[in-house]
Amino acid sequence: MNQTFIIAEAGVNHNGDIKMAKQLINVAAEAGAGAVKFQTFKAEKVISKHAPKAEYQKKTTNERESQLEMVKKLELDEAAHRILIEHCRSRNIEFLSTPFDFESVDLLAHKLNLPRIKIPSGEITNGPYLLHIAKTGKPVILSTGMSTLGEVEAALSVLAFGYLFSSDKPSLQKFRDVYCSEAGREILEEKVILLHCTTEYPAPFDEVNLRAMATMHTAFELPVGLSDHTQGIAVPIAAVALGAVVVEKHFTLDRNLPGPDHKASLIPEELSAMITGIRQVEKAQGSALKMPMRSELKNRDIARKSMVAARPIRKGETFSEENLTMKRPGNGMSPMLYWEAIGRSSHHEFQPDELIML
Repeated sequence: MNQTFIIAEAGVNHNGDIKMAKQLINVAAEAGAGAVKFQTFKAEKVISKHAPKAEYQKKTTNERESQLEMVKKLELDEAAHRILIEHCRSRNIEFLSTPFDFESVDLLAHKLNLPRIKIPSGEITNGPYLLHIAKTGKPVILSTGMSTLGEVEAALSVLAFGYLFSSDKPSLQKFRDVYCSEAGREILEEKVILLHCTTEYPAPFDEVNLRAMATMHTAFELPVGLSDHTQGIAVPIAAVALGAVVVEKHFTLDRNLPGPDHKASLIPEELSAMITGIRQVEKAQGSALKMPMRSELKNRDIARKSMVAARPIRKGETFSEENLTMKRPGNGMSPMLYWEAIGRSSHHEFQPDELIML
């Protein structure tokens, strides 16, 4: 069975510090994650000077600081990316990042040649951005927070068009036509993984709707996973039991560090516990076949019962409810044959608790 691909989301929890970013990579690798994910952006290209902070950001950062000022301090330049990619290589973990602007897409896809791109929930309606990513030819992991099925389908149609007809003039009609085509479906199956997500930090448990993963899998016939923003590790583990092929989860070195995302992130020991739990659940899923497991067989006779004599039984005496009972161990006649025995004559003498033979 293929293991769930686990993305340890470092995001901007490095606080702009390369040393801290390397520590995050170390934690993710030691925990057993498949990838550690950062964010790639030029703040001025992504956020206007008038953009307000989210409520959770106001609570975790300086209220007088604008969103642009906050995010500017968290940028990683090309040199930093190369240092971190090399460090990931040395720790045998994939470097993954989410680009937020065209320049950042080109950096990740072309200059750094990452094997895939992570698309965040906030960009799912950004058609030009989606098209730009698809034209790189890179596979994508697409988060779908805040989205309807219709919006997810529209995003997929742009991606399919970009992958197949990158030089054609784009239009909504062409997007839809490609999405509905056999070639469009095939390229999406080859290139796209969808992540269900609730875009709140932390996400309320009663708004996670894990069963929506199955809805998306049925609707789009694509692999589906979870980008989780809840507190704790229960939800991502449950997602794997429900079929998630990818799990993404924020983590930090310390929840008390300054910055927008630390409070809603796992600390190192929690990340390790989550991955351990996921691997245990993967093993526990096993086969759909209902049959005794090898480890159970030694316990079967001990736990089950056999038909035994309830009192002394004479040879020729009729078996009845009064002289038959069921007791452990289960190495004799099955109690399922009880009704076959009732009314028959005994061919032997039996002492109390002796196994019955017909």
